[in-house]
Amino acid sequence: MLLDEGLYLASESTFYRILRRHGEVGRDRRRQATPANASVPHLFADAPNRVWAWDITKLRGPDKGIWYHLYTIIDIHSRYVVGWMVATRESATLARRLITATARAQGIDEGTLTLHADRGSSMRSKTVAELLIDLGVAKSHSRPRTSNDNPYIEASFKTLKYCPEFPGRFGSKEHARQFCAGFYRWYNHDHYHSGIKYQHPVDVHYGRAAAVRDQRAAVLAAAHAARPERFPHGPPTPPALPGPAWINKPRPEPETDNRAQN
Repeated sequence: MLLDEGLYLASESTFYRILRRHGEVGRDRRRQATPANASVPHLFADAPNRVWAWDITKLRGPDKGIWYHLYTIIDIHSRYVVGWMVATRESATLARRLITATARAQGIDEGTLTLHADRGSSMRSKTVAELLIDLGVAKSHSRPRTSNDNPYIEASFKTLKYCPEFPGRFGSKEHARQFCAGFYRWYNHDHYHSGIKYQHPVDVHYGRAAAVRDQRAAVLAAAHAARPERFPHGPPTPPALPGPAWINKPRPEPETDNRAQN
């Protein structure tokens, strides 16, 4: 953020050192059990609109037993939330409506997109499956009881619910919609996402990441020229451009030793 404002104060490692000193760096999420007999999805996206992930999470309503359902679709390469909706129920028909509108808004060509989801009833419904066939979109599903197979959407829900302004309960469906509209506007346009080298998702999604990195590099070059003694290891560089995104990147095959054994 400071680089984008034309200001250099310290390196990223210095900021994290100070955060650790004050106990402000959280722990990693706990590991999840993985069923041994399920097929592992391997999805790769080297550009926007190659792989989307979607899911539904619940939001507490005004009284006990009242819930609202937040449908969200995220692009795994750019982390841009391409579509979302708040409803009073979970429904395959509503999911179909959201997916259709989002694919149309993003101009998805047949045969170019994979849509990944967990194994909920709406995600595996015949209604959604038929829609994906009509749109020419490939479908993919997580293994049973394996939330780590859908990490990007789970991480976005965690960011939502750990937001300091997130209310314990929503007074109405309209209240939930208003909050989510503001949150996703911030998430797409103002959030510096660590998974995409501290870029805004909207810049990565619409091809502006290289220009942002060039501007940051100019700020760092000016800082180095003004005070080179601050950089004993040479001129600093900004974070690299975001690379490809994976869901379950395959592990490299172990090297075999073909030498004769004595």
